[in-house]
Amino acid sequence: MTVKELSAALSLTEYSLPAPEAEVTGGYAGDLLSWVMGRARAGDCWITIMSNQNVAAVAVMADVACILLSEGVKPDEALLTKARQQGINLLGSGKGTFKLAHDVGEKMKKQE
Repeated sequence: MTVKELSAALSLTEYSLPAPEAEVTGGYAGDLLSWVMGRARAGDCWITIMSNQNVAAVAVMADVACILLSEGVKPDEALLTKARQQGINLLGSGKGTFKLAHDVGEKMKKQE
């Protein structure tokens, strides 16, 4: 499933979508950036409530397909700028993290 397909399927807010055809191959939910760096995998949809510019650096290092801000969190201006500069897909949702992780998993399962 592509990031664009996931965004449409879950009615996500698209803050930055420079690579809509990036493949989402898994998912990771977490907010401790050092933990995410060591555990998120390339192609993951990373769900987090963290919204500062350090999130962009972690997304690049982990090579995630997209960052998905949960709980209605909006990116701060520095994160938005970094996402656009570094070609990071940045999405948002008002859903809680647990529900969002479930919904992402269900959509991916239907694609198998």
